[in-house]
Amino acid sequence: MSATMPDLLLNPASTAQALPYPALAEAIESLLKDPSVQVPPRIVQPLPAGGSLFVMPACDARLAITKLISFVPTNPGRGLPTIQGDIVVFDSVSGRRIALLDGPTVTARRTAAVSLLAAQKLAPNRLGPLLIVGAGVQGLAHLEAFHAGLGVKEVWVNSRSERSAHALMAHAQTLGMRAHHAPDPNAALARCPLVVSCTPAQQVVLNAMPRPDAFVAAVGAFTPRMVEWQADTCRRLATEGTVLVDTRDADHEAGDLLQAGIEVAQLPTLADLIQGRAAWSGRAQRPQGPVFFKSCGWAGWDLAAARCVMKLN
Repeated sequence: MSATMPDLLLNPASTAQALPYPALAEAIESLLKDPSVQVPPRIVQPLPAGGSLFVMPACDARLAITKLISFVPTNPGRGLPTIQGDIVVFDSVSGRRIALLDGPTVTARRTAAVSLLAAQKLAPNRLGPLLIVGAGVQGLAHLEAFHAGLGVKEVWVNSRSERSAHALMAHAQTLGMRAHHAPDPNAALARCPLVVSCTPAQQVVLNAMPRPDAFVAAVGAFTPRMVEWQADTCRRLATEGTVLVDTRDADHEAGDLLQAGIEVAQLPTLADLIQGRAAWSGRAQRPQGPVFFKSCGWAGWDLAAARCVMKLN
């Protein structure tokens, strides 16, 4: 990288434009194969009013990043985003800052791209229909990611807010998709082989078993206290299907699984899948029963996004 290259200061729209979902999923897969990647544990600082401040560094042989974001679940009542902050990108060799990316945009898109990559590798029925439970920022990102990366053409949407559900359905229709309201998410599980749960995770929303051919991306609960899926259902998924997590950080963060008493540290990760360490990594050895992919977040995904922006895959 040139020492005279100017900083990239990207606003939310420019950040999104630089991170198309299929390319971002490829960048994440590439990162999981790169032995130079280093990601220390993230720092989570509780804030006085119930929010959290996240400090998340990562680096590889070419780039280093620090993600600095706040998460305040009560912010919608203030008319503010739940997640705010930035990602600073540095040249790993010179230490010079080379880019500043919009943190909430990267968070939304890289989270959905991680789910997309897992679905590309493991979903038995990649065409859907797709059920989205939670019609917020992550619901929108996953809708776009699964449409762009899997070709999904039909979606069912559930949300605590009927207005939010219909807004996401309207967006799906602008993409040429068929969209339906799902008042009961548990009933909708029977018709949808692709499922994304991305609620605020303050209480159990899903207690039915997904279809035997289902792929589930469980995104909403990313701390030990958060939960979307009933404990009994998680235990059944662990015995009748296949459960994997995004990274080993989920060992102490995957609220749904931890509250179900599941030994998360014994579960395979997305890296195990990509690097061929999972018993069912090959296409001819797809796991049996529903696949439950628990995603908690990792600074490595933000590093992959920075590599995608800088076109360094």
